[in-house]
Amino acid sequence: QVQLVESGGGLVQAGGSLRLSCAASGSIRSINAMAWYRQAPGKQRELVSTDSVKGRFTISRDIAKNTVYLQMNSLKPEDTGVYYCNVRGVSVDGLGFLYWGQGTQVTVSS
Repeated sequence: QVQLVESGGGLVQAGGSLRLSCAASGSIRSINAMAWYRQAPGKQRELVSTDSVKGRFTISRDIAKNTVYLQMNSLKPEDTGVYYCNVRGVSVDGLGFLYWGQGTQVTVSS
């Protein structure tokens, strides 16, 4: 069993910054990939990539802590949504896994 705990969401004014984190724990042998997705109201969930946010966001990872971060700068109202982390890896049993975080709300006011 693998647990993901997200934190760092909240309400911020346009132009502000937030830092999200997602920590994975449990029966983990190795992690292959950690990513961030977001889902705006009424839209499909999409991958957060530097291209999609034009360099305003930075994704980093602390391998030793099994944690991925999303630093969001110059936030815009259109960045509002629920942000999810996604983790793929191998459990101690040798089985592949893919888990989603519980989601954290980011609201950017104009």
